[in-house]
Amino acid sequence: MKKGLMIGALSLALLAAAVAGVAGGHAMHAQTQLVAVQTAVLRQGSSGGEVKEVQRRLKNWGYYSGAVDGIFGAATYKAVVSFQQKNGLTADGIVGKATYKALGMNDSYNALAGTSQSTSGGVNGYTSSDVYLMAKAIYAEGRGESYTGQVAIGAVIMNRVKSPDFPNTIAGVIYQKGAFTAVDDGQINLEPNDTAYRAARDAINGWDPTYGCLYYYNPAVATSSWIFSRETVTVIGKHVFAI
Repeated sequence: MKKGLMIGALSLALLAAAVAGVAGGHAMHAQTQLVAVQTAVLRQGSSGGEVKEVQRRLKNWGYYSGAVDGIFGAATYKAVVSFQQKNGLTADGIVGKATYKALGMNDSYNALAGTSQSTSGGVNGYTSSDVYLMAKAIYAEGRGESYTGQVAIGAVIMNRVKSPDFPNTIAGVIYQKGAFTAVDDGQINLEPNDTAYRAARDAINGWDPTYGCLYYYNPAVATSSWIFSRETVTVIGKHVFAI
């Protein structure tokens, strides 16, 4: 009887140790994830390549005029706050998940935070085929535009994907009947260049220079009276972006 009790007690002790080990492993994993997420956040005092990329983008878009040196100082802080205010984000001067996304750097955040879920050749949950088709549309519709103008075309496509008034896939939006001139005249079949690929990735990652627009047109060649009736949000290059 005593031997049985001893074996039972030993079994319970081993079980308790195993449970504690599993719990400890989960706790350690959670702590590691927390540290990774905290590391991904950029704030005043941060430095490195990610800060440099944030500065580069903010400078290209007119929010920042300082040196692109990878040092998150007061000037970078003010630029981030200004960008956040313009894009409807919490204006705290901290580059966290939402600001990374608005900057078109969602992949960077996911990689640093250890939450990347990209598929082979894909971006932000979209497949390599989606990226390729987006790049083709951008190249066909806007290869003569600035880089920001090309990203803006991709952003309109992404805004339509998210809108209940349009198809909910990149292919569905691009090939919707009458939606894009490049599809109608066959230019969609041109092979995109590296710039179009980068613009596609930035648009899919969340950079939206149009601030939510669903339409764009070139007023020099547009013939639809309906498109001219849309509310203009911004003009980038030859294109008017509207809602």
